[in-house]
This record gives sequence, C-alpha cells and structure tokens, in this order.
Amino acid sequence: MSAYLSINNIEVIYDHVILVLKGVSLDVPKGKIVALLGANGAGKSTTLKAVSNLLRTERGEVTKGSIEFDGQRTDKLTTNDLVRMGVCQVMEGRHCFSHLTVEENLLTGAYTRKLSRAEIKAELERVYAYFPRLKTRRTSQSGYTSGGEQQMTAVGRALMAKPSMILLDEPSMGLAPQIVAEIFEIVKDLNTKEGVSFLLAEQNTNVALKYADYGYILESGRVVMNGEAKELASNEDVKEFYLGVSSGERKSFRDVKSYRRRKRWLA
Repeated sequence: MSAYLSINNIEVIYDHVILVLKGVSLDVPKGKIVALLGANGAGKSTTLKAVSNLLRTERGEVTKGSIEFDGQRTDKLTTNDLVRMGVCQVMEGRHCFSHLTVEENLLTGAYTRKLSRAEIKAELERVYAYFPRLKTRRTSQSGYTSGGEQQMTAVGRALMAKPSMILLDEPSMGLAPQIVAEIFEIVKDLNTKEGVSFLLAEQNTNVALKYADYGYILESGRVVMNGEAKELASNEDVKEFYLGVSSGERKSFRDVKSYRRRKRWLA
C-alpha cells in the first residue's frame, strides 16, 4: 500500500547544534492508524512537529531528508497550508484556549474553511456526535473543564478543519484509563467511519498497539523497531522493554543496556 505520509531519513537539529532525530523514516498509509512509540525524550513529538512544520517556533529545523504528504513535499509549506491540505496536529498537553467556551474553541478549528452558518452548525453537530460530552459542556469555559474534556475539545477542534490526517501527540497523557479508552475508541471510529488517517505519538505502548494498525518504536532519535501492531504487541523484546512484562527470566541491567545498544545500531 502506498504511503499517504512519507518521512524519509530525516535529521532534526535544535539551536544548530543539538541532533534530536537521526535518520528517521516511516510511512503512514491512507486510512490507517500508525503509532509512534517510545519513552519520553525519544523524539516522538519532534517527529510530529517536523511533519507539521512547527519546529521553527522552537528553533529547530529538518537538516536532512524529506517529508511528503499525498505526493507533495511539505518543507516549503506553512502550517496553514498543511491544514488546508488536510493535515492537522493535536498538540501534547491539549492546548485549549482556556478563556473561550468549548464551542468557541471548536469554532476556531474551522477558520481555514469558508463555511456558511448552516454548514458550521452541521459541522458542530458532527463533532458533537463523536463527543456527546462536549455538547453538554458547550457553553462552559474550557479552562474549567476536565483534562479529558479538554483533550476531546482539542481533537474536536482539529475535526472542524475536516482533516484527512491527524497528528495526535500523547493523547493519554495525564488522563484516567477509562478516559484514555474513550478517546482511543473515538479515534478508531473516526478512522473507520470517515477514513481519517492517524500518526499518533504515545508513551502508553499497550493502548496504542491495541488500536493501531502499525507501529514504529523510537529510541534516542532513531527507529529501532517497526512492524504490524499485533506483531509488536506479541514481541518478547517489546513486552519486556516497553510493556513491562516478560515471559522469561528478567534480564539484568547490564543485559538491558547491551540489548538497547544492540538494537539501536543494528535494528
């Protein structure tokens, strides 16, 4: 299956000296959910920001390689251009406009689209169908809603732009397990019913692999393992080092370091 989003051997440097991504390559086929996994600091958020061209706001830049979406190079495009093409990013930490109501937050997601009042109303109802909790909270100030409701607002705001691909950064962060499951079920619904493709960065490997079609594991800015989600979830190394379970005897810390060094350079 051809790639909808293709990241080809990119390197990312911050402040002209700090090498964060070291030859990362990955593909997201159209209509699929791809998980980008790894510990905090592995380079997951940086990869998403490289796609959405938000690195410049943090003094970062792609210094090698290329990124293509739907067959077009994206490096010269602005973030607004990408949104119009169908690529939206939901940032880590939710980032709602706390002084606006839930519905006002959602409306900001449609600013790139020239819609009539009737069309805007229809789009809001579409979002509320996925997030019924937001409908009951539509007039509440976002800063006073729960973390789960803010995450739903952030995803709903992206939906208002009618994206064909969503870059979802750490959707489970700081949320209770039942809320995480609810949000991932909505992601699956959007993927199944509307064909929205997802590249999601997630530390919670267990839940991510449950919902994803394919996964890439990042470590220290490199892809060290990739494969079908079901295969990764059943892989003994992934179970031990990323899911915290092992069917065999637990390795010593020296073995852990040796394994990580081996797979980082030889995988």
